[in-house]
Amino acid sequence: MTDGESGVVASNLVQAYSSGRKLWGKADEFRAVDRVSLTIAEGETLGIVGESGSGKSTLGRMIAGIEAPTSGTVSFWGQRYAKVGSPDWRRQRRDVQVVFQNPAAVVDPRWTILAQVREALTTHEALAASEADDKAQAMLALVGLGTMSNRLPHQLSGGQLQRAVIARALVLKPRLVICDEAVSALDVSVQAQIINMMLELRERLNLSLMFISHDLSVVRHISHRVGVMHAGQLLEIGDSRTLFENPQHDYTRRLLAAIPADSPRQRRERDMNAFAPLAAASSPSPIQA
Repeated sequence: MTDGESGVVASNLVQAYSSGRKLWGKADEFRAVDRVSLTIAEGETLGIVGESGSGKSTLGRMIAGIEAPTSGTVSFWGQRYAKVGSPDWRRQRRDVQVVFQNPAAVVDPRWTILAQVREALTTHEALAASEADDKAQAMLALVGLGTMSNRLPHQLSGGQLQRAVIARALVLKPRLVICDEAVSALDVSVQAQIINMMLELRERLNLSLMFISHDLSVVRHISHRVGVMHAGQLLEIGDSRTLFENPQHDYTRRLLAAIPADSPRQRRERDMNAFAPLAAASSPSPIQA
């Protein structure tokens, strides 16, 4: 992908915030995202990893068009995002959906999950009630909630509620779904179920995914490519397997070294591989005779 017509192209994105006023002179500036460029191809999953405060969620909001960048551009299938809040922007919002960490925070506790999926659909389409119900029910069945459509949010487990939120996002047939720590609050077994479901839906619906997480193991499993963020900057980005087996940046090596190992021996071997370049760089040059 070179022209952005079949995916997302972000160029030199900056998100800067004032860190407070000064009595004299210009206020200090904090850059949550600092000159980040990336692409997401149609049907691709791009994983973004980094510690808390690295800027990955801010980057996700700009890629989603929810937050306008201080500078830089985002091209979405060949078109720039319209001004946030404008009618054109609202139309574009159908094509990109976001799934957040806490599903309970984004649902109405008084409505059944069928009603909430249907409401997302009828906000963007003029449909007869029966047709909207059928489409909403079909999407709930696709995420494994076909028999639970009349339940209220509090009657679902955390994993089931996240499936309902995913159904609400996918019923609009978006081109891009941004998952921001979407499985981090779930048990490991439930995480695996949700990830496998997203992989199946990605293939079936030809979705592009941006998967933001601090969990490198999860990101490795789901992503075609992975980008590593630190202090607002994208330190490196590349093929998932290559990045995990041969990281180029010292920070990436340290992140990988922090992943729990299956055995003490595996941990020692991995630590030696991860920190060998650092040791070599800091060792003195041999004295010539």
